[in-house]
Amino acid sequence: MSGLTWKDIDVENGVITVDHAAVYFAGKMNKSQKRIYISTPKTDAGIRKIPMVKEVRQALKEIKQYQHDNGIFCTTEIDGYTDFVFLNRFGRVFLQQDLDRALERIIDAYNDAELHEAKMKNREPLILPHFTCHSLRHTFCARFCENESNLKVIQSVMGHVDIATTMNIYAEVSEAKKKASMEALAEKMVLFSQ
Repeated sequence: MSGLTWKDIDVENGVITVDHAAVYFAGKMNKSQKRIYISTPKTDAGIRKIPMVKEVRQALKEIKQYQHDNGIFCTTEIDGYTDFVFLNRFGRVFLQQDLDRALERIIDAYNDAELHEAKMKNREPLILPHFTCHSLRHTFCARFCENESNLKVIQSVMGHVDIATTMNIYAEVSEAKKKASMEALAEKMVLFSQ
C-alpha cells in the first residue's frame, strides 16, 4: 500500500496493479544507510492485478479530492517513483510503520475513552486488542476465504506464492461459518429428499 502510485490505479478498468512497495531501511548499524527505497514483491506471485470494488474506487476518489482541496501534493521521489497515493500532510509517503503507529494511537485513544465510559456506567469495558496493518491483511484474507471457495482466486488476490499459505488461512475459517455451511447443506439435502 505504501508504494502505490496513482499510475497503479486503473479506475476505468477497476484494477490496482501491485508490483512494488516503499520500504524503510533503518540502518541500525550505520545511520547513514537509513533510507526509503522501492522494493519488488518477494515472489512473482506478489506481482498482481487486484480488482477494485466500488467502495475502494470511492475511497480513492475521496483521497484524491481531499489532497486537492487541502493542497497536499507528493513531495517525495523514491527510486524514480512519484505521485504516491497515500501521503501525510507534508506530502511524504506513509510507510507501514507510520500506519501501525497511527493504528496504535487510535486503539489507545479508543481504549482510554472506553475505560472511562465503562467506569462511569459501571460495566465491563470493551477493549480493542492491539493489531497492525498486517493483522488487517490477515483478517481480510480470512473474510475473503469465508466468501470465496475458489482457493486459486484467493491465492492470486493475496499474492501467495504457495497454495499452502492460502490453505492455512482458509482452514482458520470461524466455527460459526462451518456451522452455517453445514446447516445450509442440511437444508439442501431436505429439499432433495422430498
